[in-house]
Amino acid sequence: MQNAKDITLRLLIVDDSAESAEAIVSTLRNSGIAVRPSRPQSVEELSQTLSQPIDLVLAANSYVIPQLVLTQQVAASGKDIPMILLTDSIDAQMLLDSAANGIRAIALRQQPDHLLSVVQNEWTDLQARRGLRRIEAQMRETERRCDALISSSRDPIAYIHEGMHIRANEAYLDMFGFESFEDVEGISLLDMVAPQHVENFKQLLKSLSKGEAPPPQYEVHARNQDGDTFPATMEFTAATYEDESCFQIVFRRREEFDPELAREVEALRQRDQVTGLLNRPTFMVQLEKAVAQVGRSDGQYGFLLVEPDHYARLLPDIGLDSADALIAALGQKLAHAIGEDAQLARFGEHNFALLTEGDYTHTSQMAERVRGAFASSVFSIGERSATVTVSIGGVQVGEKIASVGQVLNRANDCARAAIELGGNTFKVFDPGAADRVEEERIQSWVQRIRQALSGDGFHLRFRPVLNLMGEPIQLYDTSLQMENNGEMVGPPSFLPIAQEHELLAPINRWVVANAIRALGERRRAGHRTHLMVRITPESFSDPELLTVIRSGLQAEGVEGAQLWLQIPEAKVFTHLRNAQQFLADVTALGCKVGLEQFGSGLDSFQLLAHFQPGFLKLDSAFTADPALAKEQLEKTQEITTKAQSAGILTIAEFVADASTMSLLFSAGVDYVEGDFVGPPTAQMDFEFG
Repeated sequence: MQNAKDITLRLLIVDDSAESAEAIVSTLRNSGIAVRPSRPQSVEELSQTLSQPIDLVLAANSYVIPQLVLTQQVAASGKDIPMILLTDSIDAQMLLDSAANGIRAIALRQQPDHLLSVVQNEWTDLQARRGLRRIEAQMRETERRCDALISSSRDPIAYIHEGMHIRANEAYLDMFGFESFEDVEGISLLDMVAPQHVENFKQLLKSLSKGEAPPPQYEVHARNQDGDTFPATMEFTAATYEDESCFQIVFRRREEFDPELAREVEALRQRDQVTGLLNRPTFMVQLEKAVAQVGRSDGQYGFLLVEPDHYARLLPDIGLDSADALIAALGQKLAHAIGEDAQLARFGEHNFALLTEGDYTHTSQMAERVRGAFASSVFSIGERSATVTVSIGGVQVGEKIASVGQVLNRANDCARAAIELGGNTFKVFDPGAADRVEEERIQSWVQRIRQALSGDGFHLRFRPVLNLMGEPIQLYDTSLQMENNGEMVGPPSFLPIAQEHELLAPINRWVVANAIRALGERRRAGHRTHLMVRITPESFSDPELLTVIRSGLQAEGVEGAQLWLQIPEAKVFTHLRNAQQFLADVTALGCKVGLEQFGSGLDSFQLLAHFQPGFLKLDSAFTADPALAKEQLEKTQEITTKAQSAGILTIAEFVADASTMSLLFSAGVDYVEGDFVGPPTAQMDFEFG
């Protein structure tokens, strides 16, 4: 199974017991798997849930959603969604019934290790199937392109299975005098061989049927439909066609008496008759070879498309009767500019293609050489003359873009972009450049984070938190900002990078140390202030943080009760054992530890049986939208009632108006914060009253 940090398992649980469902989510999260659970409460809600992306279904026996209804709706969705049956015991009849109903696996509900193993296996199998489907789609696309190349090839090509024709291109049909493939389909390859060679050719076919390797070339006299014979060379290549093993055979006329003429004919066959450059089919073969070579990490190539600017306006000025002369002149200029440094081809009606070996710098220099050569030239066509600039789109062929389709599409996009810029320019895409830019960006952030930790690049902001029950307490929620090029940015800009480079623990220590220092300054100014400080799970196993808290409280003369540490509920789920030890250690110092984003799980109170926080901060879904706050009122009241019975304080954030605050007061929430109460500021100067 993939590293849990890299995945989020989208899980649908069908279980009449919310407590049991939450226990399953806890088991998966405690194993390090990030879970995004959903638990439909009706058949209608099930249908709606299945319309969204789902990875796995865990199904217990349910009265609300019977198993037969579940399996029918999953099947009707048309999606590959493995279903796992949850049960307390397994017998033979259950195995048979489950298999018949589309259940892929059975997991023992009371055996967490077995449940975890089954989920991991089904998830791994699902990922493998998804990967296979992607590969098959890529294979179909590759086969489609290959088929198009074969169809456009001037080489006579046929595919033979058990000696019979199953595919042939136009050149092959022309060579043997057939009008369509239906005329040759199912005909034996022996019928294409002159009588004097039939016996020897039969032996060759027998050896091929036994799995023996074909000869690279086989000389024979071929026979066309009219009975005329001609010397030919057959080239065999093992292949597959529509999933059948077969042989690709290329027929080439053999000029027995004039090999020099044969070479000249072959050379002419590969050239465009107007420009003398390579034609498109020949060039595509070279491009395929280059792409395959790069895919093996063997060499570097650049591909360029060269488009004359304003060709539609230029052609009437030159004259339609001189179109070929103009194309020939453009091709000659291109060949002169490049020399022997690249393979050139006429790629379309009025554009050209170029394949050069080298890195991105070399490809860009080649593009500039072409652009400059055209920009400084005047083309004379008969009695007319014109200046012609070009737009060039290119791509550096790399392992991340090592398919012909990707190369052509990306080069075409770049050519269009160059045209939109007004022409007489080039744009070359380098897939490696994006990686290098991203790496440089990340390293720059890492350096700035380290500098902020050692200097004064980090700053704390304090948002007032208001007690709704009238208790005169000064409480602020602390947030972290970082200075970046003269601007202040929030945690989303740098915390993911800090996590990747193991800098969250030092950041946690910095935030806590400076929060305690701020509390000390408030004490010396005559204020007893409390601060809520966010930390991450990296602090759970960081003994240095406990030292920072202990020594900081002592040095500043601050009580532990003034420091409230808050951690996301989901993070405690996935780091429960370490979180429990951290809670015990910090509580011993007198500090409060609370859960933020509370209520985002299926049954968040299941966690409180294992982790007893001092306060709960409601998830933003309860308060961020005033309209939804009314809809969520019943659940908010349920949370506050259970929290009060356990002696736990409740806090709601993102309160934006008086009506929302009034609703929260009626629901029994202890504290509120948000723009309606006050914005975050650099100073703690809110008038609590």
